[in-house]
Amino acid sequence: MTPKRLLLVEDDKAIAELVQFHFEREGYVVTSTANGEEALILVEEVRPDLMVLDWMIEGISGIELCRRLRRKPSTANLPIIMLTARGEEDDRLRGLETGADDYVTKPFSPKELVVRAAAVLRRVRPALAAETLDYAGLEMDMGAHRVRRDGKAINLGPTEYRLLRHFLEHPGRVFSRQQLLETVWPHSEEIELRTVDVHIRRLRMALGEHGGGDLVRTVRSAGYALDSEGVA
Repeated sequence: MTPKRLLLVEDDKAIAELVQFHFEREGYVVTSTANGEEALILVEEVRPDLMVLDWMIEGISGIELCRRLRRKPSTANLPIIMLTARGEEDDRLRGLETGADDYVTKPFSPKELVVRAAAVLRRVRPALAAETLDYAGLEMDMGAHRVRRDGKAINLGPTEYRLLRHFLEHPGRVFSRQQLLETVWPHSEEIELRTVDVHIRRLRMALGEHGGGDLVRTVRSAGYALDSEGVA
């Protein structure tokens, strides 16, 4: 399975290094920053599966960063664990009300943080912990490398399979052509953007082979998403 990506936003260097060490030991790919403004840029570049966010950081605060991420469609469902020295009940509630999925108070056990991160991912993004991905009648068995729609087998080429897997891991989320190119193609710097459109067409044709609505939504000037809304 594709390694999970963590964006760590923590301005205490010692804590950041400790957290990064423990997550990398569990197979995560970790990107770290101490600055809230930089985190807003990195979240679009890295497209993390999870964010560990300190309350008090440079630039904008962790609370404000969380609030902004929840307002953006591309990051509205990003799992976020708030990491802070604040332990009062009102502060915890404020963090959760802002949109954090969990709240860990310093000092903490890095091992416990990793376990809680896994629990958040299972709850918020079950696809990351699954061997089978399901969405709107689509079923991808990653162990057997098989895809079915409404019980009927779908034959996909390797690239279309990778595209569909990426979409199934992030249903409803819009990805630009550049984002898809960088995620799905191993040597994206050698490939033109229009190649994405070609494989999206092939994926659509394969998924519609046995009938049914078009599950791949084109978002004008934005990109593509796997979205069952509006499909008959």
